[in-house]
Amino acid sequence: MNQKLTKLEKRWILYDVGNSAFVLLTSTIIPIYYKNIASASGISDADSTAFFGYATSLVTILVAVLGPVLGTLADTKGFKKPVFTFFMMMGVLGCAGLALPTTWTLFLAVYVLAKTGLNASLVFYDAMLPDVTTDERMDVVSAQGYAWGYIGSCIPFIISLVFVLCSDLIGISGSMAMAIAFLLNAAWWLLVTLPLLGCYEQKHYVERSAHPVRDSFSRLAKVFSEVRKMPEVWFFLLAFFFYIDGVYTIIDMATSYGKDVGISDTNLLLALLLTQVVAFPCSILVGQLSKKMKNTSLIQISIVGYFFIVLFALQLDKAWEFWFLAVCVAVFQGAIQSLSRSYFARIVPKEKATEFFGFFDIFGKGAAFMGTMLMGISTQLFDTSRAGVALLAVMFAVGFVLFRIAVRKAEA
Repeated sequence: MNQKLTKLEKRWILYDVGNSAFVLLTSTIIPIYYKNIASASGISDADSTAFFGYATSLVTILVAVLGPVLGTLADTKGFKKPVFTFFMMMGVLGCAGLALPTTWTLFLAVYVLAKTGLNASLVFYDAMLPDVTTDERMDVVSAQGYAWGYIGSCIPFIISLVFVLCSDLIGISGSMAMAIAFLLNAAWWLLVTLPLLGCYEQKHYVERSAHPVRDSFSRLAKVFSEVRKMPEVWFFLLAFFFYIDGVYTIIDMATSYGKDVGISDTNLLLALLLTQVVAFPCSILVGQLSKKMKNTSLIQISIVGYFFIVLFALQLDKAWEFWFLAVCVAVFQGAIQSLSRSYFARIVPKEKATEFFGFFDIFGKGAAFMGTMLMGISTQLFDTSRAGVALLAVMFAVGFVLFRIAVRKAEA
């Protein structure tokens, strides 16, 4: 197999480099900035963590509702790139818009808008994978996307950290430093996406009908019926719902949890930056291992790894433990995401990739609704975010069992 990435594969990977800059902000600077604004307004740590969880849950609900419908529409010839572009721009403008709010409620509202744009764009981005590469190269290309996303996002993030952590030395206010960080990352996201928009062509599609919007709903019902008749796909989606829920909840809530247990802002930011750096070679390694080991075996190893990560997080109360946890997460984060994406792309019909990835998004990014919502509720009920973390261990265990069933169905 030719190891060299094609021009189209490289440009597809660049979108991971672009949007990952915002993803890194959502797990580092944004929660810290938001909690500081909320604290200044008299909101308790437990309540601000819960409200952030609810906002993230709202995003996943919106994407879960929109994803399959837009996915079926985007599989129509000529629709995928325009719909992808719309949501990408929604995310970019939302990211830039975070520089404006001065109240915690308005900040959360803009955050919901930006993250909805991001997550919706990823439905179509993931579904582009069959158009940009072959079945044999999917694991490698998918892993490369996450790998370069991790390391590439560090560039605007490090520049942002210089402004945020050194604002006094530079002679600007903290709010101005944050505004610069949001604008910088929005510009980065847009600029590295332009090459993909310039060369992407939809190869797998259904022909355009006289009523594409109306017909997309009927195709949606048909695809759901097809999914239920494909046990290897159905059980994989159920498993994915549980284990990826845990992954995304950790990404979304790690910083809030770290602040709640007393980790300083600087330690949080630098530890999560380390996560990105370590995740880069680990993701590349996973792409190479996928040539020698079964994709399904690597996914199961990753689920088990996350299970023990969550157990360790339950007793976390020291900075070095957060740093150690960040490295552990980095080892498995890219693997579980990239391998799940490429495995799903391989088992679904290519001409209906976006339709099926709409469901993938419901069971994936949409699943984070349950994790973040449960974490928010349990944090307020027990006045500690450790209660929500304990629930994540259960989700990984259930996901592992269901995935084993999915593998057996696929091999039957």
